[in-house]
Amino acid sequence: MEQIIELQVKNVSKHYHSSHGKNSLALKDISFVAKKGEFISIIGPSGCGKSTLIKLLAGLIEPSSGQILEDDGAVAVMAGNRGVVFQQYNLFPWLTVEDNVGYGLQVLRVPEEKRSPIVEHYIAVVGLKGFEKSYPKELSGGMQQRVSLARTLATNQSILLMDEPFAALDVQTKRLMQDLLLQIWQKEPRTVIFVTHDVEEAIFLSDTVYVMSPNPGTIKERVDINLERPRDLGTEFSAKFISLKKHIQKIITKESLGLIKLDLSIYKNL
Repeated sequence: MEQIIELQVKNVSKHYHSSHGKNSLALKDISFVAKKGEFISIIGPSGCGKSTLIKLLAGLIEPSSGQILEDDGAVAVMAGNRGVVFQQYNLFPWLTVEDNVGYGLQVLRVPEEKRSPIVEHYIAVVGLKGFEKSYPKELSGGMQQRVSLARTLATNQSILLMDEPFAALDVQTKRLMQDLLLQIWQKEPRTVIFVTHDVEEAIFLSDTVYVMSPNPGTIKERVDINLERPRDLGTEFSAKFISLKKHIQKIITKESLGLIKLDLSIYKNL
């Protein structure tokens, strides 16, 4: 059975104009579709426009040309069906964990009697039961990111946009957050578009990886991640995983070398 297309990006480009009158092209002719329940990662060297793309998908900025369409064919706007998790936790320091998690629901005018059980559910889902009355400053970085994730999940958007959400975490906490995200995604399916600079993270999480090229940002290649789910520690040591990692890393390394103009002998055979 054909999967439903939930978000469609059609020939999207983005120009920026500086105060000095300089025009720069950040993204050029980006096109892809996100199918319902699909986990997509966007990866590429620094400066290829990954974060700009997420802001466009979130409706925080508008494309200079092209269209971003929702499942009904309507042009996607900020008040659409997307929730966003950024690298910065963006928690309100004066609010407790439960009030931070419930903030989006409050903005949406969800009544208190309906809001409370939703907040309680997602606090439990991200493993923060017992910390409901704590403030952000009392939590570790990983715990704060879990609050941010719970806040976004609580509004029950069908598309989850994530801009390098685990980049600031230590290696072990990052791995646990990846496992937590997959567990939530498998139990409560959503369409996820995940920006990362980590090749292993992209492969481990995703159904599809789009590799971007810089100057201007374009999609260099689509890579299908045909790895069985659920995934665990053994997945990363499989021959198929290692082959995918080599392939994607080779593309990114070649693009990075072209960007910074380095002549490194160890990459002569790429």
